[in-house]
Amino acid sequence: MSAELTGNVLVAQSGGPTAVINASLAGVIDEALNHECVEEIYGGLNGIQGILQEELIDLAEQSQQTIRGLRYTPSSALGTCRYKMRKDGDFSRVIDVFKAHNIRYFFYIGGNDSQDTADKISKTAAANDWEMRVIGIPKTVDNDLVLTDHTPGYGSVIKNVATTVRDLACDAQAMAQHDMVYILEVMGRNAGWIAAGASLAKRRDFPKDPPHLIYLPEVAFDANKFLDDVAEVLKTEKYALIVVGEGLVDENGNYVSTSSGATDSFGHSQLGGAGDYLKGLIDQHIDGIKTRSVRLGHAQRAAATNASQTDNNEAYQAGQAAVRAAIAGVTDKMVTLIRGDGDQYSCETGLADLSEVANGVKHLPADWVNPDGVSLNHKFVKYATPLIQGEVVVPRENGVPAYIRLSLNKVDKQLPPYALG
Repeated sequence: MSAELTGNVLVAQSGGPTAVINASLAGVIDEALNHECVEEIYGGLNGIQGILQEELIDLAEQSQQTIRGLRYTPSSALGTCRYKMRKDGDFSRVIDVFKAHNIRYFFYIGGNDSQDTADKISKTAAANDWEMRVIGIPKTVDNDLVLTDHTPGYGSVIKNVATTVRDLACDAQAMAQHDMVYILEVMGRNAGWIAAGASLAKRRDFPKDPPHLIYLPEVAFDANKFLDDVAEVLKTEKYALIVVGEGLVDENGNYVSTSSGATDSFGHSQLGGAGDYLKGLIDQHIDGIKTRSVRLGHAQRAAATNASQTDNNEAYQAGQAAVRAAIAGVTDKMVTLIRGDGDQYSCETGLADLSEVANGVKHLPADWVNPDGVSLNHKFVKYATPLIQGEVVVPRENGVPAYIRLSLNKVDKQLPPYALG
């Protein structure tokens, strides 16, 4: 494939939002503007769903102030989706849209399922003799993408969760008399990276700091052990602060709680309620305990006011790296983050095959969990601490964050309407 390919860029965002996904978008736009072979820069609204419906906007016409504002604005400025391409018509329609708008560079910012979609689109383009470059840009608060040391979005979410743990601890410390349990439920479908991140709230020289107990999807849940763990903490502490991942499973691998069997378009169970499940066990089996279950939900992943500057910088660099790779002739890859070997933290970008990333799951290493199954050791702390460093400066208006919004003036459609599903 020739390194010189003149045409237009299309970038889209997919899956769950994060505090820094727009930093990757800003990286794509800023870098694409530097290359003469790029004629136009388009954004697809609501991920692949918007591309199928030919809902595109001109990103190059956005003001420089707006593009800079993407660096501190959370969630997906272009909109997102969880649409799974299934029928042949979906794939042929995507190529028709690419041809109609001369899309030669496609960047998809997303997680596991999004990388799978990017891989399929690339293969479809090749099969239809449409020359283009497809690069995936990693995004997920879950940190479960394979072949990358960590994922943009993860550092910010665990900084937010650890901060929340410290806030709740102050509340509990003021009220409790060996009779109170706070349970904080965090995201994490199949991997406990976010729950593990709560351990960063502990001060180095105070091992009994909260969170006192952390329950991970990688460790099979035992209700009797859980009740014993809680009782043991309350013997010496005024309160017990527990963190649980939403994907907690029993010894048979079944989720302890799901949302009435509901699934998304990719077949993933809709989770939620693990914290309430643990609360119910305590209420039923331990007398005289006041139990509070707190579910951060979507608020944990888009809290830009607690975002990590390190995370933000790396998200931006991933967007830049994707464009540089594509311009150089690379395709069918996802940008990865590679940690340096030195004592001082450093990180550079690399590339991995989309087909090897798609639908894989990276679990928390077993040897990062202590033998008690409810706490993390120094290996995790060494891994995660650099990812939460620095604060993103967010401008404020009347005391609240002044986030930006993209101008959504749409590019003229050239194709007949298309029905999804």
